[in-house]
Amino acid sequence: MEFGNITTLILSLATIVNIIFAGVVVFIERRDIGSTWAWLMVLFFIPVLGFVVYIFLGRQLKQKNFFQLTAEELNFFQETADKQFQEIDSHGGLLQKYADLVKMNLKSSNALITTDNEVKIFHDGKAKFDALFEDIRNATKEINIEYYILKPDELGKQLRDLLTEKAKEGVKVRVLYDEVGSRRMTPAFFSELIAQGGEVAVFFPSWFRLINLRINNRNHRKLCIIDGEIGYVGGFNVGDEYLGLNKKMGYWRDTHFRMTGGAVNLIQGRFIMDWSKATNYERQPLADHFSFQFDHHPGNSAVQLISSGPNSQTEHLKLMYLKLILNAKHSVFIQTPYFIPDASFADACKMALLSGVDVRIMIPNKPDHPFVYSATLSHVGELLPYGVKILQYEKGFLHAKTIVVDQEVASVGTMNIDPRSFRLNFEVNALVYDADIAQELHALFLRDSESCMELTKEHYSKRSYMARTRQAISRLLSPIL
Repeated sequence: MEFGNITTLILSLATIVNIIFAGVVVFIERRDIGSTWAWLMVLFFIPVLGFVVYIFLGRQLKQKNFFQLTAEELNFFQETADKQFQEIDSHGGLLQKYADLVKMNLKSSNALITTDNEVKIFHDGKAKFDALFEDIRNATKEINIEYYILKPDELGKQLRDLLTEKAKEGVKVRVLYDEVGSRRMTPAFFSELIAQGGEVAVFFPSWFRLINLRINNRNHRKLCIIDGEIGYVGGFNVGDEYLGLNKKMGYWRDTHFRMTGGAVNLIQGRFIMDWSKATNYERQPLADHFSFQFDHHPGNSAVQLISSGPNSQTEHLKLMYLKLILNAKHSVFIQTPYFIPDASFADACKMALLSGVDVRIMIPNKPDHPFVYSATLSHVGELLPYGVKILQYEKGFLHAKTIVVDQEVASVGTMNIDPRSFRLNFEVNALVYDADIAQELHALFLRDSESCMELTKEHYSKRSYMARTRQAISRLLSPIL
């Protein structure tokens, strides 16, 4: 066979493969329109390589009852959520005012509400890890830790050594990390912890640490639960940069909650489901691990723990943000390292702005992912004509994922405002109905604003031709970033 005929045959086969995968993208995967067109562009303009990229990055994760809850557990969550749905109107204060938001979260994701919590805010890495390490030192029964990024650097070693000491004391220790986020981690790092009875698991591990067909669906959650009584959730991972020790990134500005109360039961339940999925162990029922007793702690903050992931039928966390923005009467303060909203999110911001709501969005002034940062600048620029206030944090790197509405209700967690967090990664946020907590976060935002440069319409309009080109290309591919 002549060389020209072989080339024609290869090109024909590549075309057929592209058509097949285009059909999968359009008719089977049932993506949103923006993501569909972005993948069609990749498949048709990069015929062979596009196929490989799709295999690793484009496949949807679809599985009913992904975390394999028993029928009893499913019924418990559904019945408890239905009961709370019926009773929420009888509450007073903020729960009554935001009853429609509470109900939506209950219906969308069975996000149970607890009203007996004490919540502490951490916005500095050293303070957060000092508190966490002290809580770990005081543990007597069980320590469960889950991080997207866990690095084998000095901070990672301190955490490992402390956990090893607790395991020696007979405390049950479990560590779960995401392999892609923690790509520098090796099994040998935890050998002494395991030798002392600790357990370590990897979420969606690779084959021989080389091939990972789930590279696009990562566990982005950051959870710590000590003795079933103290829970941590927020944006801090484990690494020296989170203490501000990375010269390139500088000071690391993040936000994390430390909670006691009924919400800790739900954080514990979230960990157990993730752990069971990662290990494939046959576990005991969730109720055997902790008590589903609510409203028996001395705190008074109402909290919903909302999880979402590629296994979810709806984008639970995005819907929560949309509802918060559309409910706002006075102010919406958002901090996010990436701002790549879909059309519904952008429209919600525009509607709030047109209604006279003070919408402020704080983003970093330095990129950790330049391509994503260009897309962020393109999207915030679209909101400038509507009156949004865009603040670029200059003191270091802003990694916080927070939203504060009307100084009454606030959310802190792991969700970024981008397609990856909306529908590809496993995420979790704590939504707090407490004016004191919301006002503290509001005040932190104002304090952070003093370390920001405002991006105005005038400044944005003067960006270079090269910057405009980068932003246009990044925006075009933003649905699959």
